[in-house]
Amino acid sequence: MTQPIVVVGAALVDGGRLLAARRSAPVELAGRWELPGGKVEPGESPEQALVRELREELGVTAEPVERVQGEWPLKPGHVLRIWVARLLDGAPEPLEDHDELRWLTLEEVWDVDWLDQDVAAVDAVLAVWKRR
Repeated sequence: MTQPIVVVGAALVDGGRLLAARRSAPVELAGRWELPGGKVEPGESPEQALVRELREELGVTAEPVERVQGEWPLKPGHVLRIWVARLLDGAPEPLEDHDELRWLTLEEVWDVDWLDQDVAAVDAVLAVWKRR
């Protein structure tokens, strides 16, 4: 059995707010929200991929702080793993595959239409967030 392709997602938390990114592509995902991130490339650790993806997608420097327990199936052969990340430098901008970003407070987290596969991951992030 082949290893799944790991997709890393960032629960980017800043001042009691969580960053959500609205997809602009592909068409079947456009308009729905996700935690920013992307695929781990060969020779890269998940943490390195997270740092790279946040730089490419949002133009920021961030550091992974804590892995959120669990993994969530995406399309066949892909799994989503989430890290809580801290913003070190820059103001996030939607540079790749997104057309809008929103900082959500704990009370606003469910105000956006999350991608189906991100709902359980966001639930797990909230469990970590609430105990901090």
